[in-house]
Amino acid sequence: MVKSRTTAVLLAGGTGQRVGLSIPKQLLKIAGKAVIEHTLAIFEQVDVVDDVMVLMAPGYVPDVEKIIAKAGLTKVVKVIEGGATRNETTERAIAALGEGLAEGEDRNVLFHDAVRPLLSERVIKDCVDALDRYQAVDVAIPSADTIIVTRTHGEDGEFITDVPDRSRLRRGQTPQAFKLSTIRRAYEIAAGDPNFQATDDCSVVLKYLPDVPIHVVAGDEYNMKVTQPVDVFIADKLFQLASTAAPAQADEAAYRELLAGKTLVVFGGSYGIGADIAKLAESYGATVYALGRSTTGTHVENPEDVDDALSTAYAETGRVDYVINTAGVLRIGKLAETDNTTIQEALNVNYLAPVQIARASHKYLAETKGQLLLYTSSSYTRGRAEYSLYSSTKAAMVNLTQALADEWAGDGIRVNCVNPERTATPMRTKAFGTEPTGSLLSSEAVAHTSLDVLLSALTGHVIDVRQQDPTHGVSEASGFEQALAALLDRHGDA
Repeated sequence: MVKSRTTAVLLAGGTGQRVGLSIPKQLLKIAGKAVIEHTLAIFEQVDVVDDVMVLMAPGYVPDVEKIIAKAGLTKVVKVIEGGATRNETTERAIAALGEGLAEGEDRNVLFHDAVRPLLSERVIKDCVDALDRYQAVDVAIPSADTIIVTRTHGEDGEFITDVPDRSRLRRGQTPQAFKLSTIRRAYEIAAGDPNFQATDDCSVVLKYLPDVPIHVVAGDEYNMKVTQPVDVFIADKLFQLASTAAPAQADEAAYRELLAGKTLVVFGGSYGIGADIAKLAESYGATVYALGRSTTGTHVENPEDVDDALSTAYAETGRVDYVINTAGVLRIGKLAETDNTTIQEALNVNYLAPVQIARASHKYLAETKGQLLLYTSSSYTRGRAEYSLYSSTKAAMVNLTQALADEWAGDGIRVNCVNPERTATPMRTKAFGTEPTGSLLSSEAVAHTSLDVLLSALTGHVIDVRQQDPTHGVSEASGFEQALAALLDRHGDA
């Protein structure tokens, strides 16, 4: 059986009035990128989607075209203006999808709100799989709230007239997926109805093709729609908290092929995670400069030391492909009882040093289209007692990562941040003493995931490293689940 071609259609006709914006909400930046870029990137990465079409608010097509070109999104084949209503926008998409189709040829089409940037790959694949059996597919989740039906009685306000059985109620999401021939036929029939009006496409099929069953795929709570002002804040926070699993290479030969001839500069490379990264990368053929206070006398808080390290690596190898900073200090105690020397050390090593490293690395990484890799801690999501300096500087690493990823995108430089859970390192042992065997992640696992990040196309991401995955320690949980875990797991992070 030949698989039907699948096109994702991003419906981006909203104007942003409900969130109080002067520009369409899909162009609003969240986590360093326009909302629509986040959404497009999802479909770019999913192999079951062949191409993408965008229906954009009138007057803003060039803005989207610039975003697509800058991000290198190759699946987008067409950007056209949407209509005045959701239905008119869908009709324009249907007409464009039909262009060039042979007689009797059909295709799968997924209509998705451009302002749902947290869609999961699982939902997309479930929709496409369902189209092998059904002609129409919706995505929905159970309603956690009791739904009431009301009626307005003049100036007295609203009164309840019915309370439907919540067990049968669902909250609709997108994508809504169809065989093109089916949704086209539904709209053709609807065109003959002078009172035709619908807020989504499944309702058009339900009303005008009542004999066509509409299958329901389970959605996700985090597949939220950015509609109200509070949604902007929630989506931004979810992007900040949710992490991405770096794709591992196929085999050992792949690591050797990708790292051979590359130059890595590792600050904090004397021991722990940094030393393990250096050792692993060298085993795959990379030239590594592992720098640390105790081994090479390199003080990351000293800009001259950072400049010397990078210039030496460049002079000797002619390139710098990756710059990694694992250096850090963990000082626990009440802020009011902390002396100025300790405060200054924490700020210099944990914050100012990464800033200096980033600034000094830019010219080298721009030449190789390389990557800067920083490190944070799960304590960055919420500061807690006696961790004020550490937590706040680690939060700064996430913001620095996301800001630089956006700032340096035009230079082809990727910037990411690794977020290991409690890890067995000398720094942690010094702070907490010996802890139960098996309760900590190994620094080798973090190092291996770090290489996967370096060799990936990711940029602007926070990559969680957890113990659940027996191979590299990368959690297989969804980004939303990882975000919740990060919020709930606040004890003993380093």
